[in-house]
Amino acid sequence: MHELLTTEDTEITGKDQLKIESVPDTLPVLEGKLDAAGKRFAIVVSRFNSFITERLLLSACDGLIRTGTGRKDIDVARVPGAFEIPSAARTLAETKKYDAIICIGCLLRGDTAHYDVIVNEVARGVGQSAQETGVPHAFGVLTCDTLEQAIDRAGLKMGNKGFEAALAAVEMASLNQGIRGPGSKARNVGLRTSDGKERVRNGKSGKAAKAIRPQKKRPRR
Repeated sequence: MHELLTTEDTEITGKDQLKIESVPDTLPVLEGKLDAAGKRFAIVVSRFNSFITERLLLSACDGLIRTGTGRKDIDVARVPGAFEIPSAARTLAETKKYDAIICIGCLLRGDTAHYDVIVNEVARGVGQSAQETGVPHAFGVLTCDTLEQAIDRAGLKMGNKGFEAALAAVEMASLNQGIRGPGSKARNVGLRTSDGKERVRNGKSGKAAKAIRPQKKRPRR
């Protein structure tokens, strides 16, 4: 095996040398903003372990409202347990009424394999729903070994994962609308360079936008 040598600027493996370069400052980056004004969100929350999920739900609503969502633009759907979350999330996403879905639940490891089965199915179902419907889904389902871990993640030492899921939903909703282009409801998405200056709105800007505008036909003489 060749000995791997590293320096600040290069990595050398045997006779091969790989130069590490920084990302160009002018490279456009498409990113969403934490601005939920004018967007609608649905929250699917499990009633099982409600001592934890209700705390997550309150913080998720708080996160949405703080970023500009109106109370009337937040719908909450309650399901019996975490296993039912993907089905409800997909049904809501398929209505196309919401810019993002927030999934909230709490699973605690027990003495049987039931925990692992449910965790895998919930994660797979939520991910599949997001991919197939095109609506962003934020994963706010806690998967903890103990109740103490869940409490820490519902507002104590580890913050509140419901609030974090809400922020992720807002950013992904903004990004998703920006990617779709001007035909969507995108308002606050732009292409930005690393210097923080906005270059593009709704996928068009400057010379690029002018280049794709249809030219008016000149009347024939």
